[in-house]
Amino acid sequence: MSGINQSTVKVTLRNPLDHDDTLDYYIISDDHQLARDWIIALKKLLQSGNLLEKNFCFMGFPKTARTLSYLCTEVNQAIATINAFFPDYQIEEYFTPDNVVAFDYAENGPNHELLNKLHNHFETLQGTVWNLSDYYKRADYATKYSIRELNTLCHEMENLILSQRKLATMPFWVRPSQITTFLNTTRYDLTDEHRQGFLTNGYDRVFGGVYMHWSQIGKTLFEVFRDEHAPELTDTVCEAITELRYYSGEFDVEWAADMIYGDENTPWHTKQIDAFNQWLIKNQLDPKDKNLSLGYLPLGAVDLETSFGTKDMFKIWDILSDYLDIYKITIDDIERTFDYCWSDSNYKQMQIDMMRPGYDYSSRR
Repeated sequence: MSGINQSTVKVTLRNPLDHDDTLDYYIISDDHQLARDWIIALKKLLQSGNLLEKNFCFMGFPKTARTLSYLCTEVNQAIATINAFFPDYQIEEYFTPDNVVAFDYAENGPNHELLNKLHNHFETLQGTVWNLSDYYKRADYATKYSIRELNTLCHEMENLILSQRKLATMPFWVRPSQITTFLNTTRYDLTDEHRQGFLTNGYDRVFGGVYMHWSQIGKTLFEVFRDEHAPELTDTVCEAITELRYYSGEFDVEWAADMIYGDENTPWHTKQIDAFNQWLIKNQLDPKDKNLSLGYLPLGAVDLETSFGTKDMFKIWDILSDYLDIYKITIDDIERTFDYCWSDSNYKQMQIDMMRPGYDYSSRR
């Protein structure tokens, strides 16, 4: 199924409500250095025993067992754990299916003000990969886990709200994706050759495309432009911006319609990228500077016909929605089974137990 310099990754999905019900799909890697290095890193991850993150995995699917009510309950439990541990840091917000939705905003979109507060709490409590906060260093195991949950649940809630709104208003533009990350992942430095992908791909994403996961904390230039209404890049603003420094064996799968610069079907995307580039130039930054990490790094693509018997996006969504749990990943003769699910009663404690070595290391830094 793949060429001499390409590899096939088989991903086995499982029905989270029926563990005997599984489905396989196949990724064909690209033939370039980053894709080859990604395959090597992914093989090492599968052999490492690292835990696959299943909380923040399938995003933007409007049909899911991880409902908005479930996610709010989870984030409130994380907040309660954090508040009980820190006498000097308290989170006052409480989250419900009603208040995380802005009912007066574009037909029930995310309440960005409230969700931004939640994410700001995470950034304060966690710090960055290279400069962990004092709060995180002195937190116990359960609190470290809860701090991390603020980030993953915040993004998952926002994506679920957006997907359900789009399903009702613009079903073709629902944006499902798969975020395949591992706990305590080994990261490797991106090279100049790897960064060429930013120049050749930019912010394009295609249905079934596989991309390098953004494996670090901090806002990108594009997120600042989009979320903060193209502000002037002062020193204070720039402190929160991080260019991608690393790659890993982690990966994202785009399960949404193509979004390609210059495509007549997505004129708004082209308009936004043009405005973004103009904003960069205004702030004395070069849109062609690969070191700014502007865009997504392609790794390969899902073989849709072999995997699902169709290339029809809506039919594939219907199939996938019943299998939103990764059970196994296989490359060549390397195979790893992830026989646990977020719906298991002992799942949270199992994650904490698995992450203890990383927690102990971070407390000593």
